[in-house]
Amino acid sequence: MTSQEQPRNPLHGLTLERIVTDLVDYYGWRELGRRVPVRCFNLDPSISSSLKFLRKTPWAREQVEQLYVQTQRADEREQQRRARRSERSED
Repeated sequence: MTSQEQPRNPLHGLTLERIVTDLVDYYGWRELGRRVPVRCFNLDPSISSSLKFLRKTPWAREQVEQLYVQTQRADEREQQRRARRSERSED
């Protein structure tokens, strides 16, 4: 397998900036700071300050990446539930 192929890596092809931006859009800074309690999310938060901190702090970056994957999986499950419900209601 080449370095380009990572079928089981849900973060493959995503930048840290995209991950943080998506999480902020989904949760907002306050909730993101509650879920991952780091100062860059709670005290005068910005994307750029968060990226600087997360690039230097592997444990915090790992928590953010895990939250992103969990959020994506939860959204996928919810979409599947809605699709099943709409199929049932059409019958």
